[in-house]
Amino acid sequence: MLAGALAATLMTLSQPSLAAGDVKAGRTKAAQCQACHGLDGMSKLPEAPNLAGQTEEYLVKALNDFRSGARQNEMMTMMAKGLSDADIANLAAYYHSLGKQ
Repeated sequence: MLAGALAATLMTLSQPSLAAGDVKAGRTKAAQCQACHGLDGMSKLPEAPNLAGQTEEYLVKALNDFRSGARQNEMMTMMAKGLSDADIANLAAYYHSLGKQ
C-alpha cells in the first residue's frame, strides 16, 4: 500500500503542474495564434494542427516543449518563447473549451 502511494506521489511530481487557466484571457491571447490555428481553433493552414478540443494537458506540454526547445518547429518555438506559464495555461483552457468541432 505504501509503495502504491509513493508511486502515485512520484507520478504527480513528475508531471508539469496545471494551473487552472482563464478561458477569457486565453481567447484574448489566442488572437496571435489565429493566423495559423484560427480563433476557433480550426487550422487555416494544412501544416498547422487544429487545437479546438485538445486536452489542456497536451496543449500545456506542447507549448512548454516548444518554449524550452524540447520540441522543434521554427514558428512555434518563436511564438512560445514569449509566453508566460499563465499565458500557456490560459491558451490551453481556451482551446480546450472550444470542444472538437
